[in-house]
Amino acid sequence: MSDTVMARALLGRDEQTVRVDLGARSYDIRIGRGLLETAGAEIAAVLPGARLAVIADETVAGLHLDAFAESLKAAGLDHTAITVPAGESTKCFSQFERLCDEVLAARLERGDAIVALGGGVVGDLTGFVASAVRRGMAFIQVPTTLLAQVDSSVGGKTGINSRHGKNLIGAFHQPALVLADTAVLDTLPVRDFRAGYAEVAKYGLLGDADFFTWLEDNWQAVFAGGSERDEAVARSCRAKAEVVAADELESGRRALLNLGHTFGHALESAVSYETERLVHGEGVSIGMMLAHEFSERLGLIGAETVARVHRHLSEVGLPVTVQEIPGQLPQVETFMDIIAQDKKVSRGALTFILTRGIGEAFVEKGVDPAVVSDFLKEKLKA
Repeated sequence: MSDTVMARALLGRDEQTVRVDLGARSYDIRIGRGLLETAGAEIAAVLPGARLAVIADETVAGLHLDAFAESLKAAGLDHTAITVPAGESTKCFSQFERLCDEVLAARLERGDAIVALGGGVVGDLTGFVASAVRRGMAFIQVPTTLLAQVDSSVGGKTGINSRHGKNLIGAFHQPALVLADTAVLDTLPVRDFRAGYAEVAKYGLLGDADFFTWLEDNWQAVFAGGSERDEAVARSCRAKAEVVAADELESGRRALLNLGHTFGHALESAVSYETERLVHGEGVSIGMMLAHEFSERLGLIGAETVARVHRHLSEVGLPVTVQEIPGQLPQVETFMDIIAQDKKVSRGALTFILTRGIGEAFVEKGVDPAVVSDFLKEKLKA
């Protein structure tokens, strides 16, 4: 029995492990309460003797960096801590450049590792740094938000934003390990937890109708933090791991994971990533609603399906209409310009994730921009 397995057994932890099967780049996602306490031993088992650069935003550093550092010390791992400002605006060229420079200044070698301790912003930015410094260093994800635990920490997508759109500059760079401590979610503001829940609901909507039904029945327990929370995280990770293993570089099926994201990313860009107005998961929630309404417009689903999605997202407190975004929004032409820069666009043709029912999402290429424009004009006026 390894030291980490023994430690978990002694602490009486009920944990789950999800394997992301990518051949030589395969890795585990560990899920459970209290994983931060044994994180150092977990990392040492995967990367023995590695020195670490730990990158966290200022908010997460204040809450969890000390405990994480203690676990590294207990495992005999040396580390350098680097903090960045909290918020989506941190995913930018200037912070990318600064972090690359600080990792090099810490004299980390190619066989060492960079750790992302935080939410999706820190994970995306840190992963991109790890992909670039010394032409690629090992990378550990320790996600501290629900959104990061079920989505952005898994699958190797890394990057920063551009003035042309969200996540347009980056690389695929798989982590060596993901440690999802569900206890740290207890410190999340309710708005951020709700935003992460949008990504949980997404997995049911795109490919698992039974999971969506389970969420309708159990969402309050997921929010409360019991075993249902761990189960929701694990089921979400299993769903994503299966898709990533089948289509690592998003040449086909993996695009399904972007249900609601084409509209959602356009909304985020339209508000200049001002998180006071809209955070990513809220954009995804409105985007998923728009994707279902657009599918109804195209005759793919009935009004009852749209109503069911609307009812559940509204019940948990997520926004479902563009009118719920504070402040003025741009004209439809601006939205169409943003959508034209979406990563799923191929040779100028628009690609959307549409649906034939709960759990029946599919990729539709060559969507007529005029139809999208007319649909958005109606929604922006509603």
